[in-house]
Amino acid sequence: MLAVIRIRGRTGLKPIVKKTTELLNLNRINHLVIVRETPDFKGMLNTAKDYLTWGEIDKETLEMLLEKRALLVGRKKLNNDNIKDLGFTSISEMADSIMSGRMLKDFDGLVPVIRLNPPRGGYESILKPYNEKGSSGYRGKDINKLIRKMLVPGVDLNGKNQN
Repeated sequence: MLAVIRIRGRTGLKPIVKKTTELLNLNRINHLVIVRETPDFKGMLNTAKDYLTWGEIDKETLEMLLEKRALLVGRKKLNNDNIKDLGFTSISEMADSIMSGRMLKDFDGLVPVIRLNPPRGGYESILKPYNEKGSSGYRGKDINKLIRKMLVPGVDLNGKNQN
């Protein structure tokens, strides 16, 4: 499974890139979706590669992502109590199901887009590809490091909450 994060905004988009990001449900910066690793999705990712970053997500990061940031309809956090409504006994079992090929939009009552915080330390450079010390494009297993940096909020505006 691939984790896809939008890293650039909406202004100045070419129409085909705009349509691709809409089809992927990536309408805002720092939103994440999980997609299958098929030629169709890879073609969509290559079309919008300057505005997205993606890579293979591992099970531990997926479990953390579901536990901390996944929401049910009505902005309710996903926990072990209400995960039974989705047909699972634990978040780990749900992560196994997703790793085997189910996408977030396949679950009734679960919001298909996960909203993340900006990464601690910021992006490297959103205008350069990842292999040139930037942030956009394919990053392989390194997407897990970026997701972990985006799970915990950074400093608040008053500078009191430092992580």
